[in-house]
Amino acid sequence: MNGGAAGGVPGWGPPPAARPAADPGAIERALREVAPERWEAYEGLLRALADGQVWMLLWHGTPGSPDAQYGNMDIGGHGYAPAVTSPEQLAASGWARAHEVISGQEIAHALHRARWGLWLNPHVPGGGVGVPWADLRRIAAGLDRLPAGPLQLGEPQVQAPQFYAVLEQQAAEVRPLRSLRRAWVRPALGEPYLAIGLDLYDTSPPAVEAARALVQRAATHAPEGLAVSTVLMADEYDPVAMWLRACARPFFDRDQPGWQSYPTR
Repeated sequence: MNGGAAGGVPGWGPPPAARPAADPGAIERALREVAPERWEAYEGLLRALADGQVWMLLWHGTPGSPDAQYGNMDIGGHGYAPAVTSPEQLAASGWARAHEVISGQEIAHALHRARWGLWLNPHVPGGGVGVPWADLRRIAAGLDRLPAGPLQLGEPQVQAPQFYAVLEQQAAEVRPLRSLRRAWVRPALGEPYLAIGLDLYDTSPPAVEAARALVQRAATHAPEGLAVSTVLMADEYDPVAMWLRACARPFFDRDQPGWQSYPTR
């Protein structure tokens, strides 16, 4: 394995029934297009992986057995589970142990929760291509629902005083809301946007909906063309929430000493 250490990434439950990929050769064609800074080609690989399937290399056990473990590669201090993209690549890899055929969606769901990435065809010249766990999370949730990384994150520079004034005033009325934070997000593909971090006492669906509805109402007072999104601060897998927790101070904080509610209107 290129740069890899033999490992112990657990297998996840009984082997799913292997479904034929929508286009069996799509992942390998997409891999040939991937190169540094070619983000559109990388997005094409993620789409192919979401619709396709991979051959996971098992270090221990057999598919579905209690002791099944995927292989383990350490790349730059980050863990990846190795896989190949076809029976031909499995043969070319020389892998002599068991393997498991699984859909890209299913392996993305399984690996990203443990913050493991997926490394495709590590045996090929050049060492193959790694898909970090954050991108597996995008596959699991839906590529069109989460921004394309790598993300550039920082303090917002855009001026939106009326939006913030309305947001802070009405935030007092949303009782599950503890605090609000903000970040300017530049995806690798697509337009930049303002992210509002929602820190809630209660993360039940009604509480989340109430907080998001607050931001939607305030967004009608945002400057024209400004895209506004929300992120739950409790989401331990969201890179924007991780940045907000580490780097952004709340601009509304119900727990701050001396805080007073705004009058309702």
